[in-house]
Amino acid sequence: MASIRRTLSPVPRPGSTMNGEACLVASPLSKSSSCTHSYTPTGTLLSSLGSLDYALCKVQTFVLGLLSRRSSRPLERSKLKGLIWRRALLQFFICFVLGVFIGLTPFVSLNLSTNFISKHQAFSFEVEENARSYDVSRNVTSTTENLPIVDNSTSEPNLVHVELKKEIANNASFNQSLEQEFMLSRKLLIIVTPTETRPFQAYYLNRLAYGLKLVPSPLLWIVVEMNSQSVETADILRRTGVMYRHLVCCKNLTDVKEKNVHLRNVALSHIETHHLDGIVYFADEYNIYSADLFEQMRQISRFGTWIVARLAENNRNVILQGPICNASLVIGWHTEGRAKRFQRFSAEISGFAFNSTILWDPKRWHRPTLEPIRQSDTARAGSQVSTFIEQVVEDESQMECLPMHCSRIMVWQFNTEILYPYPHEWLVKNYSSTITSVG
Repeated sequence: MASIRRTLSPVPRPGSTMNGEACLVASPLSKSSSCTHSYTPTGTLLSSLGSLDYALCKVQTFVLGLLSRRSSRPLERSKLKGLIWRRALLQFFICFVLGVFIGLTPFVSLNLSTNFISKHQAFSFEVEENARSYDVSRNVTSTTENLPIVDNSTSEPNLVHVELKKEIANNASFNQSLEQEFMLSRKLLIIVTPTETRPFQAYYLNRLAYGLKLVPSPLLWIVVEMNSQSVETADILRRTGVMYRHLVCCKNLTDVKEKNVHLRNVALSHIETHHLDGIVYFADEYNIYSADLFEQMRQISRFGTWIVARLAENNRNVILQGPICNASLVIGWHTEGRAKRFQRFSAEISGFAFNSTILWDPKRWHRPTLEPIRQSDTARAGSQVSTFIEQVVEDESQMECLPMHCSRIMVWQFNTEILYPYPHEWLVKNYSSTITSVG
């Protein structure tokens, strides 16, 4: 029996696809080995099922892709957030370190400065306590000279004394400069006092000197004598402690009724010659002055006037002489007797003061004449003051009242020599009660 060989192709399995089409494989005993058109109904069904499976696979892959993308986005966002937080923490750390460094720098500088001060000013508190106990502006120079200085530069006490001396010297120079500036801001007071040797001279000059010593500087006391400087007057002036100039009137006058007029003119000539800039005041030695008067005079710009009180002959009544004021304006004068009613200005010689530049700078004050301003010795005794004031001012509008409204009396005329011609009578009158109580 003859055998028949056939090369058989691999038989597709049922349900498999060939080029996207599903076919049903027949057995080898069937009449044909290939798919025929007689099986079309079942083939189309299988092809539709295959396409559905393919579509499902596509949808599944698409969904998985979407899910994988969605799952990757949170990872990327978490990475970005992590980077942002790292940057923020780094910036915060840098700012914190800078803040700590800036905050600690003042303390470091303070420590350095305190170390420097502790080396050079370790005993500054002792210097302040010593400065309170005495007036640095006057007594510091003497204290610095008495400080002991040891020649041992390596010892601590030597360094302390050297530092103390330097600090005190610096404080003294600073205080002296301040005092000089303050003195320059105040006007110079030029006090003119005529005097002569007599029993009451020492009493009068010493009393006036003690009053002037209380007046803040600058102050110049011009004391004028007739013919020559007496030893008694020079000795009194040296012991007063007031800056003074002792002048002499050298006129040879046999019969001089008004000596004080010539003595004041000598002082006026001295001020004019040396161009002394200040306030001129004629302070007779026998008057009593208030300490506030001299401070009030420093406020005068051209001419100032005030009330002078004196005792009447009966020693019971008080007579006022000087201006009647409305605030700082002069509106009238206190007059005594008929003679003074005809005077232009009814004032006392110790009841006014004026700027010294009027004597030597006539252009500044627009004076009509260039003649020197002097007190006249030819005028009557009651009108000498008025004629002198007429040379300084024109009318009351150029005057100033001191103090405001002339509210108080700052000068008293109390001539002991007129009331008690002999000194022993005045001593017995004033000290009899004291002597009897002691006895």
